[in-house]
Amino acid sequence: MKISKPLSQEAGVILNSIHSKGEEHEHTREAQALELFHEVATTVPAYADFLKKNNIAHKKIKTFADFEKIPQTNKKDYLRKYNITELSSGGNLKMPLIYTSTSGSTGEPCYFHRTKTIDWQGSVIQELFIANGANTKQPTLAIVCFGMGVWIGGLITYEGVRMASERGYPISIITPGINKSEIFKALKQLAPHYTQTILYGYPPFIKDIIDEATLWGVDISKLNLRISTAAEAYTEEYRDFIAKKTKMRSAALDTMNIYGSADIGAMAFETPTAIAIRKALTKSPKAFHAIFGDIQRTPTLAQYFPQFITFESVEGELLITGKNSIPLIRYAIGDRGGVFSYKALVSALKKEGISMTKILREAGLTKKHDYELPFVYVYERNDLSTTLYGAQIYPETIKNVLLRAPFSEYFTGKFTLLTKYDNKHDQYIEINLELRKNVKPTKGLPAHLTDRIVSELTKKNSEYKELAKFVGVRAIPRLVFWESEDPTHFKAGIKQQWVKK
Repeated sequence: MKISKPLSQEAGVILNSIHSKGEEHEHTREAQALELFHEVATTVPAYADFLKKNNIAHKKIKTFADFEKIPQTNKKDYLRKYNITELSSGGNLKMPLIYTSTSGSTGEPCYFHRTKTIDWQGSVIQELFIANGANTKQPTLAIVCFGMGVWIGGLITYEGVRMASERGYPISIITPGINKSEIFKALKQLAPHYTQTILYGYPPFIKDIIDEATLWGVDISKLNLRISTAAEAYTEEYRDFIAKKTKMRSAALDTMNIYGSADIGAMAFETPTAIAIRKALTKSPKAFHAIFGDIQRTPTLAQYFPQFITFESVEGELLITGKNSIPLIRYAIGDRGGVFSYKALVSALKKEGISMTKILREAGLTKKHDYELPFVYVYERNDLSTTLYGAQIYPETIKNVLLRAPFSEYFTGKFTLLTKYDNKHDQYIEINLELRKNVKPTKGLPAHLTDRIVSELTKKNSEYKELAKFVGVRAIPRLVFWESEDPTHFKAGIKQQWVKK
């Protein structure tokens, strides 16, 4: 993306584009990808070598159809094949850079650097969310509860909110990171002086803050809370739970989940449009599967600015093309999902008897929230599930059970799934669950929760339902309760490891 105007003006141009027609966004999406491809082919030594080894002459790539035939890149066969200088724009490190690291959950950590442009792009997304609030021009407190270490979430959120605030929003920022004591001090001593408060953090950690507020003497319902999250998907039941607990004005306007990565920052983001569509689809299993395919999980549905990034989907794998100090071309980020133009998604919904007008109306939204930006949907990888006799068991079903009464009174909602073997070498699923602070389980709670989990798995997971017919009681999970923040499975503040191998 070329930035020719002052950044504040350019942000306004990008934000105003959300009301452009979907066809214009599709043209931008394809044109940006092609332009970046040719630039990277001539300025990044690693990519030039990659094309040479694959017998690709970049000048022959003239259309987006040509572009779609270029070999994919990925972490293993591209990023780890070249050194960091060869991968960088211009083939050197002569620019101010900010480093972050992947978590290393699927292998060795991988370092990425970025320039301020990526932070600025994140600020445009943050501004869109801020502007959707009811108290846009009133004093606002932003509390960044992402970790502030080598990971991208904390620093890029801080920079994005700070940049957005300088474009005319009276936002004060505090960055306690994952320090709960400091977060609650801010909520108790600072937040009441502001018209609204925005919490930024990982979804399970934000739920902890909301659940534990009364223990710290904070009445969360009086703070006009808005919530911005990232790093993992969550369900509409989670959104409704958070909205109800905080007495939100509008779940569609006051929550946003960002689809981002250390590789290239904030890539896509929930919008009121996307949230309303997803909520409508969760009420219609037939329409859900028509749009998302035959999957057991609820994907994150997001929109994105095609001026910043291009998404493709090849056989269910997401590819990204975007400009960073390490530019990425047709890069397989490791996530599964799909893409829609605005027109294609509206047409697919219409075939299922669902109109956009009705979706917006039922969500309490107006036409101004109907953004014709392109869509991407992403769901958790298979390595974020575990197996029982070959059947995939996903965390989502158990998450939803724990959000409901009476279990939400006993558990934080965090747990870890493991596949284990008993002394007869039979497989079973173990679910380790975190109790809320100062809460003791009742005598009948384990059996009641087990029954509810089995019932939900049977209802929502066809593989599990079929398996249970054959293995009987061996399909019943075994529950283990742990005290709050026990480090075995529940280290405070970091991403929850829902599945351990």
